[in-house]
Amino acid sequence: MKIVFAGTPEFAAQAMRAIHDAGHEIVLVLTQPDRRAGRGMHLQASPVKTFALEHHIPVLQPISLRRNSLEAQKQLEAKEAYQQLLTTDFDAMVVVAYGLILPQEILDVAQQSGRYGCFNIHASLLPRWRGAAPIQRAIEAGDSQTGVCIMKMDAGLDTGDTVLVEDLDIAANETSATLHDRLAVMGAKLIVQTLNTLEKEKMLQTTPQNSEGVTYAEKILKSEAEIDWTLSAQEIDYRIRAFNPFPGATGALNDIPLKCWSSRLSPPNVNDKTSEPGKILGFSEDGVYIQCGKGTLEILEMQRPGGKKMSAKMCLQSLLDQENPLRFQVTTQSKSI
Repeated sequence: MKIVFAGTPEFAAQAMRAIHDAGHEIVLVLTQPDRRAGRGMHLQASPVKTFALEHHIPVLQPISLRRNSLEAQKQLEAKEAYQQLLTTDFDAMVVVAYGLILPQEILDVAQQSGRYGCFNIHASLLPRWRGAAPIQRAIEAGDSQTGVCIMKMDAGLDTGDTVLVEDLDIAANETSATLHDRLAVMGAKLIVQTLNTLEKEKMLQTTPQNSEGVTYAEKILKSEAEIDWTLSAQEIDYRIRAFNPFPGATGALNDIPLKCWSSRLSPPNVNDKTSEPGKILGFSEDGVYIQCGKGTLEILEMQRPGGKKMSAKMCLQSLLDQENPLRFQVTTQSKSI
């Protein structure tokens, strides 16, 4: 089949590689404009663009797909992308973590006579966690399961009928980084399965989403990074793992911001109910025990500003060689899920 592919990060690139390796022809790629990144802040192509260029696939990078934009440059690039789609010979469109909203007229082009529409890989069990950050929000909420839905797109926010659904368990030590990688493999497999079925049978069975159980996965903000030690140890553990790798949960000790990268709940006997939240209670073999609003959390891996990730014990030992017990500064900027 001839595919138009729209996506940007590595999650999308993995699906793109699988589609290509399965023998389908990617005839056009839409991806986000190059972004400045790294210490030198040089312009860097997205993983999707990199793969496209390596395989000589035409690439479009509009800053918007809305032809009615009030900004002249956005309007111009949207018109050019629309015209390119109109004149491209393709069978279906696949959208994975693209980062731009597809207006109805783009969906209509993919649904024209002789075409099968627009399909999306979404990393949750819809209708739970519609929106931008389903992987992170599932961990932050303490979900025991998540998965991947292949969805036929409509104009709503992740409201389209599902084509294929597969679930997986979220491990007790799961981070957004590890879960991302597992879901990317699953999503790539399912989109290839969808396209293969479509090519063979010329149609797909779809299922409307349940109207109950809808939740929204809001975009992750850097402002969410600061740890609120008055929360329970369980809630903080969820957030540390959800915010790895971005934005990285941060606790301030003696005005030094320390990134907390991994954690686990402490044994029941490691708890001092008389201590204030944020107080460091002592060391484990590799980590450090910190009193929370309810229970104690063992931080296993930390990072000082400008430094490398290391065991929390090694990171804090020098700071704890003082007479007075140290305590992480307490802020209460949390939100409920």
